[in-house]
Amino acid sequence: TGHYARVERDSDTGKFLLKKGVDRRKDQSYFLCRLDQEQLSHTLFPAGNLTKQDVRKIASDMDLPVRDRPESQEICFISDNDYRAFLEQHLESDLPGPGPVMDLKERQLGEHKGIHRYTIGQRRGLGIPSSAPYYVIGLEPDTNTVRVGRESDLRRREMLVTDVNWIAARPPTSELQALVQIRSRHRRSPASIRPTSAGTLVRFFEPQKAITPGQSAVFYNEDEVLGGGFIEQV
Repeated sequence: TGHYARVERDSDTGKFLLKKGVDRRKDQSYFLCRLDQEQLSHTLFPAGNLTKQDVRKIASDMDLPVRDRPESQEICFISDNDYRAFLEQHLESDLPGPGPVMDLKERQLGEHKGIHRYTIGQRRGLGIPSSAPYYVIGLEPDTNTVRVGRESDLRRREMLVTDVNWIAARPPTSELQALVQIRSRHRRSPASIRPTSAGTLVRFFEPQKAITPGQSAVFYNEDEVLGGGFIEQV
């Protein structure tokens, strides 16, 4: 695949290790945390030891038509990058429609245009006049509510992660420390990781902004991906 990531085999254990790509700005190991030993044993990452500039030069030397193609950070199969319109086109009647925008004191501040149009941490498009900006701090599908608050309300220290895939090691039985990444562009932050009966409890040393249920949480030891799972709740 063309991901900026690397696979190495541990000389002591024989296990396959997933590691970050050499180009730190383009590293895509975050997206690959679900891979297991069988899959990694058959996977090649030719771009893993290259920078993006290296890849463009190779493409230019080979006169490939995509050598100067602009980059996209959006969903690759949606041509106009408008995932909201994509959902509305394909789901239409299954979407819940408008609903209340509520603050933390249960006051209704406005009405949203459909809960699928909002993401945690979003600031723009809320339509709430205020001297200080509001941010989306929660999405509550059971009541079709968009919950908003101030920027300080976005920061959380703990989250529960479920369905964790440990790539080259057995699941830990006691607390460990690692760097944790909660979004593809999020800076990895130190945290303690502790197994519980409900899942893996992650506690950051410093509060993190806009932890979002449904996103992946990926655990790192330096440049090695230890594993990752899905953020269940904050």
